[in-house]
Amino acid sequence: MNKIRLHNGILMPQLGLGTFLVQDGNVAYETTLHALNVGYRHIDTAQMYQNEASIGQAIKDSGIPREEIFITTKQRGHSTKKKMREQFESSLAKLQTSYVDLYLIHWPNHDKKINQQTWSLFEELYKEGKVKAIGVSNFQRHHIEDLMETATIKPMVNQVELHPGLSQVPLQAYLTREGIALESYGPLMKGGVFEGIWAEGLAKIAEKHQATIAQIIIAWGLARQIIMIPKSVTPSRIEENFNGKDIKLSEEEILTINALNRGKRVYTDPDNSPWGPYAE
Repeated sequence: MNKIRLHNGILMPQLGLGTFLVQDGNVAYETTLHALNVGYRHIDTAQMYQNEASIGQAIKDSGIPREEIFITTKQRGHSTKKKMREQFESSLAKLQTSYVDLYLIHWPNHDKKINQQTWSLFEELYKEGKVKAIGVSNFQRHHIEDLMETATIKPMVNQVELHPGLSQVPLQAYLTREGIALESYGPLMKGGVFEGIWAEGLAKIAEKHQATIAQIIIAWGLARQIIMIPKSVTPSRIEENFNGKDIKLSEEEILTINALNRGKRVYTDPDNSPWGPYAE
């Protein structure tokens, strides 16, 4: 399994399991356990997903040493530092761990001072050793620049919507200059990659490699040094996605997929999100 070295030296598995909309209980438990049995060592969850407890139990029951599994979770909204610390401690309890490997601000607030306050808590948790790495999710370049006005530690990861319809090449160029790793969620574009120009372009490359479109997208992201966390609850698809790491695309194929970019979002626009100053 290839790993990305974050700017603080922590190694992060480049391919992981996403768990957005994976129902808490047996589904989340069996999905996580199967992924770990297949070979995944990176599990991505969030307080907002409400499945941390089932994921934590699956990790414990897998028998795999905790230090061999990279766990990401995300802060649910913005609030007072006291309340957010309580939410973090609740995540640790649900995940049955004394630390998380990566903790992310899930969404930027429209008020930069609120983002800066939240980040100051993240820096505290990092210095306390309760998180091995800290980062952000859904942050545009201007959000990161605003954060850095008061930050003493630069984010290590930015997890954003990224797929063939939204290749994020300009954002990646900026993050690379800043030493911030880029992570993709929603790589299958809510199924949009199986339609229109995306299906047409990707199918030709998939046929050449005797692979699926999903595997080609995963290989494309990995080749671009992007951290990929495809989500599935179907055992065969979990295995299929994992095997995408073994596909090597040519530079021409990577550029062909990049050219499918249409600046198309299928998830919430971070600059026009509906959330207010504080989430309850």
